Amino acid sequence: MIKRILPLASVLLVFGCAQSDRAQQKHDGEFTSLLNKTEQIESNKPRNFHTFAAQANEVVTASPSMAKTYQPLYEQLETWAVQSGDPKQLANYGVQAAQLGGGDNKGNVLFTGYFSPVMELRHKPDEKFRYPVYAMPDCQQECPTRAEIYGGALNGQGLELGYAENLIDPFIMEVQGSGFVHFEDDDTLEYFAYAGKNNKAYVSIGRVLIERGEVPKEKMSLKAIKDWVMAQDEKTVQALLEENPSFVFFQPQNAAPVRGTAGIPLLPMASVAGDRSAFPMGTPILAEVPLLNADGTWSGAHELRLLIVLDTGGAVKGNHFDLYHGMGEFAGTQAGHYKHFGRVWKLGLENSTTADPWLMPGEKTSPANPSDASAKSSASSQDKPDTETDTNSESK
Repeated sequence: MIKRILPLASVLLVFGCAQSDRAQQKHDGEFTSLLNKTEQIESNKPRNFHTFAAQANEVVTASPSMAKTYQPLYEQLETWAVQSGDPKQLANYGVQAAQLGGGDNKGNVLFTGYFSPVMELRHKPDEKFRYPVYAMPDCQQECPTRAEIYGGALNGQGLELGYAENLIDPFIMEVQGSGFVHFEDDDTLEYFAYAGKNNKAYVSIGRVLIERGEVPKEKMSLKAIKDWVMAQDEKTVQALLEENPSFVFFQPQNAAPVRGTAGIPLLPMASVAGDRSAFPMGTPILAEVPLLNADGTWSGAHELRLLIVLDTGGAVKGNHFDLYHGMGEFAGTQAGHYKHFGRVWKLGLENSTTADPWLMPGEKTSPANPSDASAKSSASSQDKPDTETDTNSESK
């Protein structure tokens, strides 16, 4: 994926229909599977389907193979959105649904956010811009750690793509997995795509700051991390970042639309990163997306949206989606606040290759003889929401 920022949150107790400060909801019943067959969706949330058709068109235009699988479903969803928009009417359009059990087995699915940063670089180092961003070295499984790279392990190999004015901006782009770069010295814009990583374990520096008591858990966000970092000296910042031995490398490309793992241009608030073992690239979902206030607190409301899974991420598993927010600092602020919950339904079209969405991809039967015998998912366990706190995934 391009990605992207990182996740966090833990399942809190839910009282009444209320709703916690992370937007969990309480509904009757408890789920036993990741994907649960749903005959009729009951949701009275405000509806916003405006971006779905444009994102679906990007899929159909860019990928003939994905179009063959999903275009009939997209077309039915677009028709439904225009003619009805009532989730209870989906079956009338041949659309089937499977509700996600949620990390708490009560339907509360974690939403985090990611974005495409724009980082200021220069082609040559100087007194201000002196922190290199690297291309992928030829190191196979024996790549150096972050601390070793900061110590000069890649010096002299000609891998420097540019130089930043601090350590945290390249780190944030690593966490996002890719991003846009503005070279100050010649006013050019490039896109730095994910090229690989050093195959070291990822450690959340947000979690480290929480454990040290530097930032309260309830205040943690990408912005909180950067604010803390900018108030410290270089040695302190470097020591913190070295707590995460994982390191991401980039590949320059001409400025182009942001694309996820599926290779499809991503539209803000229309695409998500998901677990491809349950949600093949191109899968549409219906989601009650939590709406946040400007300060990152939950507004008390959800909005019903049609989204398409077009990206993946190392931290995005099971009952967790990473919502793409767009490009730039504002998108980053909004994405950094996201660690809230909403209900989600995976969608499919009867008598097609996407039929029976309650089945995992490996359980799918021939569209000529669609199965209605089982509503159970093969998921062996219910993924709990991540407790990471500074990004939403890191491996694109």
